[in-house]
Parts: sequence; structure tokens; C-alpha cells
Amino acid sequence: MLSARLLMFLLGPAMLLAANVASAFGLEDVEQMAKARAGKPYEAPASAPQFLRDLSYSDYQAVRFKPEAGLWREGRSRFQVRMFPPGSYYSHAVTLHEVDSEGVEPINFDKANFTYPNDAFAKRVPADLGYAGFRLTFPMHKETDQEQFMVFGGASYFRGLGRDNRFGLSARGIAINTGLPSGEEVPSFVEFWLERPAGGSDTMRVYALLDGPSLTGAYRFDIHPGASTQVDVTARLFFRDKVELLGLAPLTSMFYYGKNTVRPVGEWRPQVHDSDGLLIHDGGTGEWLWRPLLNPRKLRMSYLQAEDLKGFGLMQRDTQFDQFEDLEARYDKRPSAWVETKGDWGKGHVVLVEIPTRSEVNDNIVTFWQPDGQVKAGDERTLQYTLSFGAPSIAKQPTAHATQTFVGEGNRIGGGNVEGAYRLIVDFKGGELDGLKPDAPVVSQVSGGDHVKVVEHFVEYNEPTDAWRLSMLVRPDPDADMTLRGFLSLEGKPLTETWTYQLPVGSDLRAPKE
Repeated sequence: MLSARLLMFLLGPAMLLAANVASAFGLEDVEQMAKARAGKPYEAPASAPQFLRDLSYSDYQAVRFKPEAGLWREGRSRFQVRMFPPGSYYSHAVTLHEVDSEGVEPINFDKANFTYPNDAFAKRVPADLGYAGFRLTFPMHKETDQEQFMVFGGASYFRGLGRDNRFGLSARGIAINTGLPSGEEVPSFVEFWLERPAGGSDTMRVYALLDGPSLTGAYRFDIHPGASTQVDVTARLFFRDKVELLGLAPLTSMFYYGKNTVRPVGEWRPQVHDSDGLLIHDGGTGEWLWRPLLNPRKLRMSYLQAEDLKGFGLMQRDTQFDQFEDLEARYDKRPSAWVETKGDWGKGHVVLVEIPTRSEVNDNIVTFWQPDGQVKAGDERTLQYTLSFGAPSIAKQPTAHATQTFVGEGNRIGGGNVEGAYRLIVDFKGGELDGLKPDAPVVSQVSGGDHVKVVEHFVEYNEPTDAWRLSMLVRPDPDADMTLRGFLSLEGKPLTETWTYQLPVGSDLRAPKE
């Protein structure tokens, strides 16, 4: 057995580096800054020059960071950092620092670290412009190849992916009054501290200072890239002012159209979306709830109550190329994102905001946790959770799940013969459904909301896909939203998640006939 002294000798350099880095700077330092800021009036970050903010996204992409200028390129770190400048959607610079065993040092802007479209453009870039954010790289596939896996930049946004994903949906540090008529407040990360990982480490730590009109915040992100990328988040919030709608651990995505909606005229692709549904795990009831997304004609906000929230996320369950047929966008490779709560988050609601969009370039889906109770000036909150990016399996859901939802008219061949009704089809797979014989006595449980009549529902084995199909014929009152819940059971025991759906008046199939 190795002696303690010998073990310290063998591991000493890495352990000492970690200890020295930890003592140089920590979350407590960011908390002190955030608390001090909260006691003062808010000051918005200085805007980047107008000509940079006016750049189109494609023109902005022509300004490229030189990989050879990446932070930690020289050394034993498996992580590297590549910065990007203000411009286009990135309206202001942020302050960056490096934390290592020698202390905290600024990461100063150097315009020579970029290539520009032409010399005239380069001359207009101020020498003190600053960086708008940064990209993290890591050997996701081969040890010799650095690949981007996480980006911090733009307000409080950050994006991540798993090993086999392409970038898609985003996370945010906070959401304030999102979806309300009064307008959304958009706080920003204004300062970051990047802790240099020990040589060979597969974990990196980032600290961030959040600032906005109504609050400040101190954040710590412990980042673990891999087949799925996990981010352990600790946040300490300090409120300057009352907040009407507080959104914790928010996620932002895009849903243009899918299997459950009408395809826009002229679109040849079967589907276009970064995410296809919201998944919630309520530990109080043990229920897993699935809500397919919509692109509504009017902004819609849904409040899904949870007694003891264990997790929620925006999932991309459609992961086959032939479900999208898009060689460029590769929506089949977009990641799911799952928030796993730590500690008791109390009672509240998962809020889903669905915003109309006529294009896939607009993020139109937001979800977050709204805790019960008022948020007043002077309040403080601490929040901890693990955010995972990767395949839909990151939720570790044990029950069978819905693989697809179809909606059509209920008064035509294949749909039914009831005027004003709609036929809904949901296929379930996984969990205890797998392995059941086709003649197993699986039954369906379906209920409708107010002013919704469930005319019929039944379940049958879907042999071509080895799934179980729930079929429903439902008639809502003409002026009422159609709301439904359904799941499959065997001998009184639920086998699947609870599928829930809304079809608002005036949307998709319920739009007035022209």
C-alpha cells in the first residue's frame, strides 16, 4: 500500500495547483461583487460601436478568431478558449479574467487575434474593443483535435452539446418577466473568470457576474464535456427590485413545425425544430409529463404545476435524418437539454412560453421554473442544479415515452365521422412496454379539459415500429382550447409518461377555413 507521503509526492503537483487556484479566487468573491452592485443603481454596459452592431450575422461571421491565439494552447490543459468580438447580436463587451495558481490576471483584448474581411474594416476596430464572449474547446473525439462544445456570449446565454451533437438550443442564467405584456428584462453576464484546469483534467470551472435592472447574480459553472456535457451550476441572486415573473434555469429553443402541426406552404422538409417537446419530472407525484411543442398564432403561456420538481427540459426526441432531410442544418443532431434540480426547490410551476414565428431563424420557445411566492427588492436566493446537453436519454427517464404525435381532422377517412372533432395519434415506446406481447391487455387513460369531449380512445400494438399506439377522437367546443391528457396502463399500473396537449382556437387545423 502506498504511504500517504508517497501518494502526496506522486499527486502533489496537480493537487497543489488545484489548491492554489481554489485559494486565489472563488464564488464568495463574485458574491461580494454582486451584492455590492445590487446596492447601487443599475448601469447598462457600454455599447459596441454602431457599425459592428449593424453587421448582419453572415458579415459578423467573417471576423474570425485565430485558433493559434487560443488561451491555454501552450501547455498541458485539454481545454482551450477562443474569444469572439462584439458585433451583430453581441451588443457589448464583457470583462474576462484568467485564474491560476499565481492569482487573477485580465485577459486583454488584442485585435491582432482576429482576421477581418478587409483592411478598411480592420482599421475601424478599436484597439480596446474587448471581447463579447468565448468558446470552449476540448478533444471530444480525438485527443489531437480541439472541438467547440460550449459557448458563453450574449446577455446571459450559454450553449452546450454532447459529443455527437451540433449546436442548437441555449440555456440562460436567468429569465425576468419573459412573455409578459410589460416586456422582458434581459440581464447580462458582464464579467467572467476562467479557472485554468490542471494538466490532463476533464473538468473546467467558470465564474460569472450577472447584472440587470432588477437583480445581480454570482454564478459558478463546473463543466464536464463528454458523450453528454454536464454543467453543475451554483447561483446566488441579489434583487434590486421586485420581479413579477422570475424564471430560474431557463432554456430557449426553436420550434417552427413538426409532425403534430401543419407544414407551411412551400416547405419541402418534413420537420424543422431544435426541440420537439417539454419533459417534466415531478417527484411529488412521481409523474413524468410530456408536452409536444407548438408554433402558435398568438403568444401562449402555460403554467405546469409541480409539487417537488426533480427535473425539466426541452428535448429533441426526433434524432433520425429522415425525420428532417436537411443536410445543412442537421436538426437530427441538435441536443436535448435537461435540468436536474439539487436540494428543495419548493412548489411552483414550469412555465412554457410559445411565441409565433414564420421562420426557423427565430428562437420562439422558452421554459423555466417559477417558484411560488413574491420576489421583492432586497431578497436573496441560492440555486443549484445540473444542466446536461446531449441525447434525449440524459433525462434518465424509466417510463415508456411518446415518440411521435399526429393531429388531423376527425371528420374524414382515417380520422372519423364526427363534425368538429380531431383525431390524435400518439406512439409510445420504451420502459415496460418493451417486451410486452402484442396481445397484452394494455389500456388507455384519456381525459379532456373543460368544454372538451373525448368521443373515443383506444390503444393497439403498432407492429411495424414495435410501439403501442394511442388513438383519440376528441371534439372541443368551437370557442374553447382543446386540452388533453393521456397515458397507457396495464392492470392499473401506469406504463408511460403522461402525454399532455393543447390545440388552441385559431391555430393549425383550428384556423378559420378560407
